[in-house]
Amino acid sequence: MRNELKNNLIKPDLVVRSKRKTIAIIVGEDGKLEVRAPQRMTDRQIMEFVKSKSNWILKRKAMIQAGPPPHAYEEGEQFFYLGELFTLRHVTKQRKVVQLCGDSISIRKADIRDAADKIEGWYRKEARAYLTQRLDGYANQYGFEYNTLRINGARTRWGSCNSQKKSLNFTWRLLMAPPEIVDYVVVHELCHLRHANHSSAFWAEVEQIMPDFKPRRKWLKKNGSKLRM
Repeated sequence: MRNELKNNLIKPDLVVRSKRKTIAIIVGEDGKLEVRAPQRMTDRQIMEFVKSKSNWILKRKAMIQAGPPPHAYEEGEQFFYLGELFTLRHVTKQRKVVQLCGDSISIRKADIRDAADKIEGWYRKEARAYLTQRLDGYANQYGFEYNTLRINGARTRWGSCNSQKKSLNFTWRLLMAPPEIVDYVVVHELCHLRHANHSSAFWAEVEQIMPDFKPRRKWLKKNGSKLRM
């Protein structure tokens, strides 16, 4: 983005011409720039228009890259859990510090000062249990073998694999994604146990297990930035 600003040159990722009368600029949730222009508008005219809107485009891209603002852990805030939004509640008494209750995530008022750590700890515990279940299901069905599962706090990498040690790593933030997206990441990393890189053989195996992996992968690229705490 700095290079774009320095060179004052922003190139559209996609230009769509149609019978429309006006030109429009769209910056998608994945940061890609789309221009919708009238049929007769030249490339030069389009680029001049894009240049005139460069400040707005860069601000929009920066906002998307930054993601949603961090939680303040106030009552009523919403958190993603397996693709659904749950409302944070502060409660006086409950057996566990943090727990899922109906359509809400509740935390004891006595632990509000440490809400960030307590809620992250809850996500980590839930992630380990849920991912173990999904990993074992696919491993048993398709003959994969792994030794260890680690839950980390990665912000931009959903999962990783050490094929030599047969170790799988996933960020606890993955538990914010819908189940079908979690399954895609699980299958992706399991396939890396057999294919260290993203070769054609790797993607062929992913597709064999999960024929509809492409829209799942696309969803993650487009919406991943929203899954933050």
